[in-house]
Amino acid sequence: MFEALQSRLGEIIRKIAGRGVLSPEDVDAALREVRMALLEADVNFQVAREFVEGVRAAAVGQEVWKHLSPGQQVVKIVHQELIRLLGGQARELRVAAAPPTIVLLIGLHGVGKTTTAGKLAGYLRRRGRAPLLVATDLKRPAAIRQLQVVGDQVGVPVFALPGETDPISVARAAVATAASDGHDVVIVDSAGRLHVDDDLMAELAAMHSALAPHETLLVLDAMAGQDAVRMAEQFGSRMPLDGVVLTKLDGDARGGAALSVVAAVGRPILFVGVGERPDALERFHPDRMASRILGMGDVLTLIERAEATVSAEAAAELERKLRRHQFTFGDFLEQLRQVRQMGPLDQLLEMVPGFARIREAGASVDEGQLRRVEAMIQSMTPAEREVPAVIDGSRRRRIARGSGVSVQDVNRLLKQFEQVRRLVRQATVRKPKEANRWQ
Repeated sequence: MFEALQSRLGEIIRKIAGRGVLSPEDVDAALREVRMALLEADVNFQVAREFVEGVRAAAVGQEVWKHLSPGQQVVKIVHQELIRLLGGQARELRVAAAPPTIVLLIGLHGVGKTTTAGKLAGYLRRRGRAPLLVATDLKRPAAIRQLQVVGDQVGVPVFALPGETDPISVARAAVATAASDGHDVVIVDSAGRLHVDDDLMAELAAMHSALAPHETLLVLDAMAGQDAVRMAEQFGSRMPLDGVVLTKLDGDARGGAALSVVAAVGRPILFVGVGERPDALERFHPDRMASRILGMGDVLTLIERAEATVSAEAAAELERKLRRHQFTFGDFLEQLRQVRQMGPLDQLLEMVPGFARIREAGASVDEGQLRRVEAMIQSMTPAEREVPAVIDGSRRRRIARGSGVSVQDVNRLLKQFEQVRRLVRQATVRKPKEANRWQ
């Protein structure tokens, strides 16, 4: 989502980061470009102006032009101001002293509120909670069924009262059921509308008053840009909000909503939706997002995704095979699948420090190449996966036909795999002199 902004800010920062001397005029000129970059990214005008003024005040206060590396000092200040703009510190959901914790999700139709309810339930379930989803959108056709489908995908039960017309009665009954059945979190999927109106706000206000939720989260579509910010302001002026969930942060919008919504409602972003998969919901970290916007990567999130995908036992088994030089195409196929489970390849690479520069240089991300490699390995027999040396010319032609690629593609895969195994062998074999030197 932040690709255009990341590119512009990267260009601006590179202009000043390498300079040995900066004048106050240089800083002002750079900040004018930063302001234009923010406005082009659909950031609210007032937010962009306050951001630039914050950077300028910090730069003047620290007199960055007197430092040995003034350009780097400006980058540091911009990074700090971005973190502040995005909310400062990450915040987890508040947990009730006496279960269940009640989470009320509100928002308009089409922003992904029901899907987000399911993703949040799955997120909490993976962390040891026992959530219960509650269907209180009683007017939208098939809304209850949609929540039940989402609940099935994440393995979380859905509470509904067919035939009931009062959403507050449904919510109260759900809370009572959760308390008796051992559910420690109740996630209420409230009704929505195509736009904010008095009826919707009255219904949500009554729901809030009846449930006294521990968290009231506004779900917004990050792709909506300034419309999302206006929606946040309208809800925030008429409803007590505790936080925001931004959906579709993996989209190709300019990212202005993410950079403006915290200032618009004075509440933090708690979660972001980063894809369509049931597990594509992440806790929002302002510092990590600021680093990604500035092209510094996000190694911590990348590690968290890897830990969530690969078990400790599987990692230990892979390490054992690598040390014993037993890494096969079967293991390679398993690693490919685990990488794809972590999310789209372009998302993962964006978290790698320095990848933005590589992408700007013209490098492309070919998700289809992974699928072609997987198809080639699947076209091999078990014996061929274990001992690639047996793959002669006729076998290569068969593998190519079975996977829909050329024989040259198969040859390239075999060569690359052998190179990987050779590198692994060199990395895991320690010579006695080298080992003793570090003792």
